[in-house]
Amino acid sequence: MDPNELKRALGAGLLSFPVTPFGKDGLFNRKAYEQHVGWLAGFDASVLFAAGGTGEFFSLEPSEIPEIIVAAKASAGSTPIVSGCGYGTRIAVSIARSAEKAGADGILLLPHYLMDASQEGLYQHIKTVCQSVGIGVMVYNRDNSILTAETLARLCEACPNLVGFKDGSGDIGLVRKITAVMGDRLTYLGGMPTAELFADAYLGAGVTTYSSAVFNFVPGLAQKFYKSLRAGDTAATNQILIDFFYPFMEIRNRQKGYAVSAIKAGVRLMGFDTGPVRAPLTDLTAQEMEMMEALCEPYRNNALGAQAAE
Repeated sequence: MDPNELKRALGAGLLSFPVTPFGKDGLFNRKAYEQHVGWLAGFDASVLFAAGGTGEFFSLEPSEIPEIIVAAKASAGSTPIVSGCGYGTRIAVSIARSAEKAGADGILLLPHYLMDASQEGLYQHIKTVCQSVGIGVMVYNRDNSILTAETLARLCEACPNLVGFKDGSGDIGLVRKITAVMGDRLTYLGGMPTAELFADAYLGAGVTTYSSAVFNFVPGLAQKFYKSLRAGDTAATNQILIDFFYPFMEIRNRQKGYAVSAIKAGVRLMGFDTGPVRAPLTDLTAQEMEMMEALCEPYRNNALGAQAAE
């Protein structure tokens, strides 16, 4: 996909990151993944991100990523597929190139590993990755990889295929400066954990879309929230927050890492064979699974094919 086509797709609607299922042998379960991605593709996500944060990118071997991309492309129909990418520059370049070869329509460059870096270091890192591929690239502003508006402007000048900026920092002031300075040069994505909780604030800062983790298991509800948000229907979004998202947040916040584990638990409750999370993450306890089951019960009847929220 041409980078500008991807840019338009990113801004066209709701986004999501499918979980990565693992079998009893601990390896990637392609059949289960294709079934789940095929189901999600029927709910009008404008782009799906394979091997992303919710897809446990951090626990995948780089050699596993191409097969995940191939499986996503095989089952997503016309929905564009963006691959996770990250770590140090040399590893990130290798992952980006292998994802492009596997058919990815773009890459999301996740924060590099562990160490903080200067703005010049971030600039060189991102520039090198962008220039190593011909597909579109999004940067993820989070944790130890926080770009200033000035550095991002330099990158946009040097890298025509840099088409997206995703924020997971929660720094609305910085995000607003970036959207003001860069204008329509980029597509802006909300990337906070359980992004719906922050969607109103990000919309006011010029961020028009976001990636929904819960789309993995309640895609109809996720779409209903997104459409209500864009329509300015505050009464509807408030009710969904109260009925679903705030109770989900209470489960998610019980342990570190549950931003992924609770999503995978929800997908299992919808009838998909995701397997466990990989270490160092831990799965929900039996008590927490009961809490998730009660939360998900209203959306389970038509889980394998219809928009249960409508």
